[in-house]
Amino acid sequence: MARILVGMSGGVDSSVAAALLVREGHQVAGVTLRLWPGEDDPEAPWQRRACCKVGIARHVCEVLGIPHREAAFEDAFRREVVDDFLATYEDGRTPNPCIRCNARVKFAGLLALARAEGFDQVATGHYARIERTGTGARRLMKGADRGKDQSYFLYGLAPADLAALRFPLGAMHKAQVMATARALGLPADEIGESQEVCFVNGGDYRDFVAAERPAAAAPGEVVDTRGTVVGRHGGVAFHTIGQRRGLGLSAGRRLYVVATDAATRRVVVGGPDDLLAEGLSAHGWHALAPFSSGPVTARIRHRGAAVEARAEVAGDRLTVRFSTPQRAVAPGQAVVLYRGEVVLGGAVIEAALPVAARVPACAEAAG
Repeated sequence: MARILVGMSGGVDSSVAAALLVREGHQVAGVTLRLWPGEDDPEAPWQRRACCKVGIARHVCEVLGIPHREAAFEDAFRREVVDDFLATYEDGRTPNPCIRCNARVKFAGLLALARAEGFDQVATGHYARIERTGTGARRLMKGADRGKDQSYFLYGLAPADLAALRFPLGAMHKAQVMATARALGLPADEIGESQEVCFVNGGDYRDFVAAERPAAAAPGEVVDTRGTVVGRHGGVAFHTIGQRRGLGLSAGRRLYVVATDAATRRVVVGGPDDLLAEGLSAHGWHALAPFSSGPVTARIRHRGAAVEARAEVAGDRLTVRFSTPQRAVAPGQAVVLYRGEVVLGGAVIEAALPVAARVPACAEAAG
């Protein structure tokens, strides 16, 4: 049996992951990474906190009869995740803090702790799978529960680290997890789902950005796709590609945010067809499995379906061509490529390729 360090957020998923490993007979310990100030503030009801419910994690470990402790990672979280989140919105793009946090803070921190303290593996409650190939290599796979699959958020993991990771819930569905929690006497019905932007604490991200970066609230013009001014806005950072509500426009037709320009402080609006893209360019290609070009399925947002596409990698640049046009390709978000169940890798979206555009090949587009 192995010594396994489990990242305990206080949610039902990580609680059940730890319980399953204990039931298998492993030597298990739980650790909660402190990422944001006030996560164990007794004056704040834990139900209102978005994640990292320290008290719940501690209670679950007591029920399971395993040790629990906390580890401080606030500085790394602020530097690697929060500051990048703010800077990306200021630049008129849409960040994905969960992907960055997983790669640079959570798993990096858990693995460092495990190695320093002699643990064999690290486990979390993510809905994803790690399988071993015939050559002994590991590959990241989609979770069995397609509605909960979190492989999109994990593409930034280092391939060499996959052998040291375990995802006990990867082959399970959420209903099974909840039933297991109840059967084990864990407080399944009292633990809410974690929020994607955990440090916003249940509020609007716009309020958080405005408080942290007041300059982000600089007003500017709203223009249509021909450049005609049709209104004013209260900050480029507060508008995302595909947004329809909250524009304050009366145009007699549905308008959507189709582009933002932080340099000119302009928000561009258009009709639904203006949101369509035949593909995208991306940077920062991170490979989890061998890939250079060919047919794939591509996911451009966590809740979106993976669509058939062709992709080409040139250095750290990625070009993706969809089999059918896709809506609301948002710069700053991630595109993750799959071949069947296997995660090939991902990159950060740089620009959408409009349906009518004729663009150069990947290497030329990168240059």
